[in-house]
Order: sequence, then C-alpha cells, then structure tokens
Amino acid sequence: MQPSKLISRRTVLAAGGAGTIAALAAPSGVAGAAATRVDPVLEWYDLTASTIGVITGPQQVTSSRAWAVAWIAAWRAVTATRSELALAGAVHEALVTLYPAAAPTLDAALAAAVARTGGRHAGRAVAAGVEAARAVLAERTGDGLDLASVNRPFTPPPAAPGVWQPTPPAFAAPVQSGQGDGRPFLVHDVEPLLPGPPPALNSAVFLRDLAESRAVGAAGSSIRTPAQTAVARFWSQTSLNGFTGALRTTLAPHGSHAADRRPLERRIGLVALFHAATIDAQITTYRAKYRYLFWRPVTAIRTGAVAPDPAWTPLITTPAHPEYPSGHTTYAGAAQAVLDTLAGAPRAPFTLTSAAAADVTLRYSAWSELTRDNINARVWEGVHFRHTDEIGAAVGRRAALAALGRWHGRPV
Repeated sequence: MQPSKLISRRTVLAAGGAGTIAALAAPSGVAGAAATRVDPVLEWYDLTASTIGVITGPQQVTSSRAWAVAWIAAWRAVTATRSELALAGAVHEALVTLYPAAAPTLDAALAAAVARTGGRHAGRAVAAGVEAARAVLAERTGDGLDLASVNRPFTPPPAAPGVWQPTPPAFAAPVQSGQGDGRPFLVHDVEPLLPGPPPALNSAVFLRDLAESRAVGAAGSSIRTPAQTAVARFWSQTSLNGFTGALRTTLAPHGSHAADRRPLERRIGLVALFHAATIDAQITTYRAKYRYLFWRPVTAIRTGAVAPDPAWTPLITTPAHPEYPSGHTTYAGAAQAVLDTLAGAPRAPFTLTSAAAADVTLRYSAWSELTRDNINARVWEGVHFRHTDEIGAAVGRRAALAALGRWHGRPV
C-alpha cells in the first residue's frame, strides 16, 4: 500500500449488501436510545486488544499488522461517513477475517453497537466499514508480514568472534529472519533508515558494554537491584503488549480541555498511525539484525576472548535472533516519537501492568520514561548490550518520524 493510501479519503459506497448487516441494522427502538453511552473508540480498542491477546516475539509484527489493517480501515470509513458504526463495521470485518475464532464475541459486539446507536442509516455505516476493511486487506495481500514469511528458514553462519549463533539453553532455530523484507506501511524503503555496523570487538564501547551486561545481566547478579530486576521482568513482554496500555491512555475523551475532546476520526487515526509507524520501525530493525548478525551477550561472555565464562547465564532466556539493534528499544523509540508528535505529553501519570510479570506495576509520566526503561531493561535482562539498545531507540525514532513524514493527510 502506498503511503498516501493509508489516509486517502475514500468515498465508501454503502451498497446494501450482506443480510447480516441488514439484520443488525434493524431499528433498535427506545431501549437502544436509552442505553448507557459506550465510547466506541475504547470499546473497539479493547476488543482489538483482547482478540489479539498476549503474544510472543515472532508474532509481534503480524499482530501489529492486524491492528494497523483494522484501524486504517476504520479511519477511512469514519472519515468518509462521520459515523461510529463505520468504526465498528471496519474493525469487526478486519478482525473476523484475521481471527475467525473470535467471530462470536465480535459479532455480539457489533450487534450491540448497532442496537445502541440505531438510526435508519446504521446499515450503510456498517457496510462502509466492511468495505473499507476489505479494501485494506486486499492492499496488504502479499506484504510479507504473515507469520510464515516473517519466520522463513535461516541457516546461521559459522561460529566466529562477534558472529551470532543460536543461544542456550535450547539453541533454537532463528526466528523472524524474513521480517526485514516485509513491505512497509508508510515509508517507501527502510534501507536509508538502517544504522551503521555494531562497534568493533576491541573498541572501548564494546568492552564497556560487555562488562556491564556480564555484571548486571547475569541471572544471579549481585549488583542488580530488586527495582532493576522488576523493570527487567516487566519489559521482557513483547513491546506490542507493553505499549497497548500506554496508547490507550491517549484515547479516553474526558475533561474540558481541547486536547481531551479530539474528534472521533482523530482518535482512530492516532491508533492507525501508531501501528503503521511502529511496523515500519520493526521492519527496519530486523533488516539490520540479519545484515549485521551480531552475537548476543551470552555467546560473547561464554566463548569470547575476554575472560570467558562458560557457565554465565542471563536473567531471561535470550531471544532466538541476532542482537544488533534491539527490537524492544526500536519499538520504544518509534512509539515515543509517534506519541510525542501526535498525542503530546501524557494527560496525567499512568500505570501499566505486564503480561510477563503480573506482580509488577510501573508508573509513568512521560513517554520518554518508557524508552529509558526499555533501554535499561534489555541490559539488566542480560540479552543486549547498552550501545545496541541506544542505537535501537534512535533507529525507532528515525523510522517513525520518516513514516509520519510520508503521511500527507490532515493532522491526527
């Protein structure tokens, strides 16, 4: 899909179509009019999150794609119709297509939305959303972001100093080797966004980072504090799961300030652009990972020339793909850039929970604090070097700003 198509203002024809839509659009009567007001953006945001669920690393970009497809379609349909039922129709159609097992829950939510909203044009609005979703799904066909394409087979190179190898304990086959060849949503080509190579093994930067990861990232580290361990465990979850709650805090319409009363299409557009831009960043970082093929701390510490320690073990299991740059911090840098640019500072401090550490709750008051914690966490987990994390955040920011720069629509 070309960048301009993300925000193209389509004339979506609500041709009477499916019997399901006609049935859902039956007059709702007094009960529907009297129903408690439900915010449609938050309702369908939460339905998207619950449909996709808790994911693992190899599923992340594919799951981000589902978010982007559904909410780009919603943006187009709502911009064309100004109807919240177009949001419901678009997200419902995209998610049912991509996650058919969730159809009963999604069907019930769509029926409830129509019953609440009513109106004689309900069927046309839902149909506009359906058509927009089908159009976006068609445009993204063959984009290389399906799980099979992302996880295409890859043969690791021969072992050598600085070269990535499968890591203990499972020495699992590499994952996500095809992700860097996926088709971006907004930028034309991620190649100009790639970072330079990782530092030389005899450089002061690498030797500094090797010592830090060895000391603070070990499973039994005596210098990592309980607070650092909590942050490390919290951010061992996938970035998409970690940032879903953060993005949600920007969407609730409340208060009298103008920033708290964004129009429906602008709130939907923020979700769409967030996921489109972070996908472009994820593609960028994986192209770099499989180009540079840099080794993980566990390999460098166990087998490297500097005080090798064959028994060294990181706090968490090392992901099964190359080290440089960090995917977590690339995502964080991209997310921060989008939120700073389109949402502004957080309205108030907020708390987040983690799918990977149910006993940990973290409180934030600035988007940059999430990037900071991601940079630190990947070192404290023992799976990255600090320079790699810092480069990842910079790459993510650059990729997101390039993606937003390709967006030629109205401000979200």
